[in-house]
Amino acid sequence: MTGVRDHRGLTLLTACALGLTGWAALAPVTSASRDEIFEIPAGTWARRMGGEAIEILPDEIRLTLGVRDILVLRNLDDVPQMFGPTLMMPGQSFRLPFAVASSYQFACTAHASGQMTVIVEPYPANPWARLRWRLRDLLETRPQLRDEVPT
Repeated sequence: MTGVRDHRGLTLLTACALGLTGWAALAPVTSASRDEIFEIPAGTWARRMGGEAIEILPDEIRLTLGVRDILVLRNLDDVPQMFGPTLMMPGQSFRLPFAVASSYQFACTAHASGQMTVIVEPYPANPWARLRWRLRDLLETRPQLRDEVPT
């Protein structure tokens, strides 16, 4: 009798996994906001001048057309910051919408290296692309899951 229950449980678990995978592959990818927001914290410049090697922004930012395709940088620091040709004064924000999938290089004073790459990917139009997008989004928004995934 326990073998039958185990078999039903496994069948139910498999059906749920297949249903979830089907939804992830077929449902359109949406986002509450198309903004991807990054902040330069107050005191960043002072900490760097004090000799601290800090990374406040990722070296590479990934955006997706039609989902999250507007980069928003907020300068909460006490000094101006440069991003590409734009000077952001303390307290200012800079919005940069992208319309073409490509890789972009920007000079950025918030980085120790002085460079930042923005990779804009096309909208995930087919089921496999939506499935990959959702998996990467899950791993990026929940770093503890990323650390548990075997490589």
